[in-house]
Amino acid sequence: MLSAERNRMLTQVDPGTPMGDLLRRYWQPIGGASEFDSKSVKAIRLLGEDLTLYKDLSGTFGLVDRHCTHRRADLSYGFVEQKGLRCNYHGWCFDELGHCIEQPYDDHTNPNDRRREKCAVKAYPVKEVAGLLWAYMGPLPAPELPIWEPFTWQNGFREIAISHVPCNWFQCQENSCDPVHFEWMHDNWSIRLKGKTGPYSPTHLQLKFEEFPYGFIYKRIREGGGDQDTNWTTGRVALWPNGFYLSSHFEWRVPVDDENTLSVTWFYMRVPKGREPYVQNTVPTWYAPVTDAHGQWITSHVMNQDFVAWVGQGRIADRTKEVLSGGDVGISMIRNRFFSEIDLIKTGADPKGTIRDPEAARCVELPCQQKQVLIDGIELGEYPKYPLLNQRLSGFRHLAGQPPEVRNAFVDAFGLER
Repeated sequence: MLSAERNRMLTQVDPGTPMGDLLRRYWQPIGGASEFDSKSVKAIRLLGEDLTLYKDLSGTFGLVDRHCTHRRADLSYGFVEQKGLRCNYHGWCFDELGHCIEQPYDDHTNPNDRRREKCAVKAYPVKEVAGLLWAYMGPLPAPELPIWEPFTWQNGFREIAISHVPCNWFQCQENSCDPVHFEWMHDNWSIRLKGKTGPYSPTHLQLKFEEFPYGFIYKRIREGGGDQDTNWTTGRVALWPNGFYLSSHFEWRVPVDDENTLSVTWFYMRVPKGREPYVQNTVPTWYAPVTDAHGQWITSHVMNQDFVAWVGQGRIADRTKEVLSGGDVGISMIRNRFFSEIDLIKTGADPKGTIRDPEAARCVELPCQQKQVLIDGIELGEYPKYPLLNQRLSGFRHLAGQPPEVRNAFVDAFGLER
């Protein structure tokens, strides 16, 4: 149980709030680069700020204020130039640093006027890595953007899926250090959704939580398992500060504002041996729905089931009314670490997981189950030995709404029949 004040500290993300200031010190994934294959500009809201994300004609990405400094026109309706984004109202043009580089009428009538230098818009750095677009919204100089080791793996089919989840980011992230929910929310609930009453899945017998430089690791033993299982020897990663890593995919819970979250996921599947070299020229990005055509929550896919749980806690979970139990050790660890890091940055120190050395950030290793299988690949006939990988051959189990063209590209990459 937390006090209302402590709960606000964990959940509020606007500029100037304790958590908002902390999360701004990390690079956040905000979308897929391939979204801009068919458009140049989009409105986006991040950490309580209304912004405009664009790709100019030279291929440079920019993230600037939603509104022009001139007359506050909406820059998401602007159009891109060879360099920068031009406001559609009076033609002022801004580059990726926020500088106003053109004021057409004033440049013609009063070319020596220096006011342009005072007309910059708010702007944040953007980088493209592994098909994802990343933004840094904190104080400069920015830390290095970690290149997680899976981003460097070759011969894999990658895709990015994004969902809009109408609740606070922190109840989503707490899920990342809650192994028991897999037994009930995914395994047993799926059994009941199919109209069956059992048998239920193996129950959890033992849990262990460990902290490491880039987050927390949870390990578990279930009925029928043992201490040699990779769920115990390796575990899964609650990636600091707002991610989750499960060997073949990442999930991030990016705050839109206090009551909405952008779920950004990156998936990797190594093509079977004999299908190399496989080169993916672009990483497809698609948006996964959270409700069906009738407005009902989708419950058929793994992450959609998570969404139902998160949203069911309310727009912002009221932690003053909760009763934690023995399986919630990871939850308490994460909360306490966030409170400590909030205090730490007040001293001017870098928070947990910050990387300043470019070489150290070039390839950051994480605990990974079945790592060699994911790197080296296996024969197509061996997939039944690996149930989680094998399920990908018959369909996409993580999120509803995978577009047919993405599924077909996956099928072609793996040499499967359409």
